[in-house]
Amino acid sequence: MSATVSRKSPMRALDWLTLGACLWIMSSVAFAHEGHAPQAPQTPQAPQGAVTPTAGTHDAQAYFTDSLVQDQNGNSLRFYSDVLKDRVVLLNVIFTHCNDACPLITRKLREVREALGEEAASKVTFVSLSSDPANDTPQVLKAFAEKQGVDGPNWLFLTGDKAQMDLVLARLGHLIPSPEQHSTQLIAGDVANKRWSKIRPDAPAQAIAQRLQLLSQPLAGR
Repeated sequence: MSATVSRKSPMRALDWLTLGACLWIMSSVAFAHEGHAPQAPQTPQAPQGAVTPTAGTHDAQAYFTDSLVQDQNGNSLRFYSDVLKDRVVLLNVIFTHCNDACPLITRKLREVREALGEEAASKVTFVSLSSDPANDTPQVLKAFAEKQGVDGPNWLFLTGDKAQMDLVLARLGHLIPSPEQHSTQLIAGDVANKRWSKIRPDAPAQAIAQRLQLLSQPLAGR
């Protein structure tokens, strides 16, 4: 399922709210962590300080927020402006002390990057967000990335203040009561052209790579 909006007109507040609702609804049916019972869907509650798109603040930066996060190298980044803006991205959520789905999916995404090939992979930014920022410091994320063989260009592992990370995860439909309950579905996006879709993590690596290649291609007539 994907949400597509023409670049010819600014995205209205309702559009961003609809995108957020779609992401949350799809996250409620996510492929669950092995050994963790799926949780019943709950009405999402925006964290304190969340930005609600309204007239005058209805663009992508306002929706996704410029919450401050840190990558695995300790660099401070603004979530929309430095991580998402004008990029093709593949987002997923992890926590480093996970012993089942998180390392498996990370290795799957490494296969996806290899399937893309060097040139195509350079056009996609992989973004792994921690659902356990209290324990996943930049140093811990760096060690996890190195262990999985993915600490390299175009792959960001993000953590930060819990309130800031909760806000980011909420806007992606991933706000959860505990790290173990996070969705394992992938979110692929062509941010500039407002094209978004969910991908099951158990999809073949080649199929995920093909989806990213399609998102990386310029739209006809642009």
